[in-house]
Parts: sequence; C-alpha cells; structure tokens
Amino acid sequence: MTQNETAALILIDWQKGFSDLDYWGQRNNPAAEEMGAMLLAHWRAKGLPVIHVRHDSTTPQSRLHPDHPGHAFIDFAVPQADEKVYGKLVNSAFIGTTLEADLRARGLNRIVLCGISTDHCVNTTTRMGGNLGFDVTIAADACFAFDRKLPDGRVFSADLVHDVALASLNGEFAAVKTVSEIILG
Repeated sequence: MTQNETAALILIDWQKGFSDLDYWGQRNNPAAEEMGAMLLAHWRAKGLPVIHVRHDSTTPQSRLHPDHPGHAFIDFAVPQADEKVYGKLVNSAFIGTTLEADLRARGLNRIVLCGISTDHCVNTTTRMGGNLGFDVTIAADACFAFDRKLPDGRVFSADLVHDVALASLNGEFAAVKTVSEIILG
C-alpha cells in the first residue's frame, strides 16, 4: 500500500469566480486546473477519499458569494455524490466546519491539498492541518496565486507569491510535491 492509499485529497476553492482576473488580478500557473484534474482523476480511479471545500463569502459583491454564479465549482472539480463538500467562511477549511472531526472519524491522518490560492486558503489550511497533527502534502503545480500589492504600492508577482508561500510551508507544515510525484508515490 502506498502512502497515498490512506490519504484524503482535499480540493480547495476550485470555484468559477476565481476566473475573473479583472476582479482578482493576474495569476500564475495556467496549468493548475489541468494538474488538479489529473490528481482528482487519479484519486477517483483508486477509490480514495475526495473532499471539496468552497468559500461561501458573506460579502454580497464577492465572486464567491452563494448568490453569484462564481460560487459554483469549476467543471473538473464538481463533486460526485459520494464526495463530501464543506463550505467555509474564512481561509481555513478547518474553521467553522467538521472537517477535522470527519477526517479523524474515518481514520485519515494524511491529506493532500490543491487549489486556490496558494498563499491564502491553501496556505492557511496547510498550516492548520500541520498544527492539528495531520501529515500534509501540497500539490504545488495544482495550485495558483495572484499578484499581491502592499499599501506602499509595491507589487509582487503571482509566481513569486506562489513560490514563497510554498517555500514557507515546505518541511515545516507540509511536504511540497508535484502532482507526478504524488501520483507515483
């Protein structure tokens, strides 16, 4: 049995609203969706546990508000009937949900994360998962980030934001791997 055979795949915020770059700004990793789809297809083919997390924004004008079409999952990440969905109001999938209790009840202590955005919800969920004692892996090429701007006007590219977020998590809170490395286990 490989390590992945006891891991849950958690897809974070693969929602249509993130495709509105006029709203969010520039992003990196245009292959993230393809890599996420590959990882999800692998998990489903193996019959391994798949979990979906979506952001349920409380801000009415947000692309992720439940009344906005952007709240919906993107095509590759639409949950199947046997796949649990958690709605969250904050960056961490563990806050305000039963995710931790449900994982523990199923005896799942390994989690593989992918999704949007690397430096926000993936980062926060990774840190909390690590702090809660889960063995966390991030599929680096199945995540993406957006450009970020400081109040003084400096802009950091999405590539830099993505890479720095992953570097700060690797070895401390998670193992950062590619989809190929995860699949080949």
